[in-house]
Amino acid sequence: MVFTDRTFVMIKPDGVQRGLVGDIVARFEHRGLKIAAMKMLLVSEDLAKKHYEEHAAKPFFPNLVSFIRSGPVVAMVVEGKDVVPMVRSMVGATNPKNSNPGTIRGDFAVDMGRNVIHASDSPESAKREISLYFNTSEIATYKRIDEQWLYE
Repeated sequence: MVFTDRTFVMIKPDGVQRGLVGDIVARFEHRGLKIAAMKMLLVSEDLAKKHYEEHAAKPFFPNLVSFIRSGPVVAMVVEGKDVVPMVRSMVGATNPKNSNPGTIRGDFAVDMGRNVIHASDSPESAKREISLYFNTSEIATYKRIDEQWLYE
């Protein structure tokens, strides 16, 4: 079963520096979600500003741009049925203090400014963010061998 439900996920510089990439990717795979694209990169200033453009007028915008550029990130396209709300639930609240144990932020983060991961908040945001980081040729279309055991 090939899904068109996609979301964008980014492991932020703090997650990469803390060696959490494998643990985080494993959570998505163990849940039954498909990694359709993944790459490590250093985010340019232009890309950072485009990524956070909805916050451009806010006083914390320069800090967002600076932090996302402070080290490598891992950008991913994740696929699955109703993937946006599922991934958001797995990630937890933006402020880790409000994230439940068992969520990525609840288990790995303590401060809002270092919350380890970003996930698109809507299908529209996912589409926009995916297009910022990936060309269509970089997104793999394939069937997971266990899909018949994941979906009706």
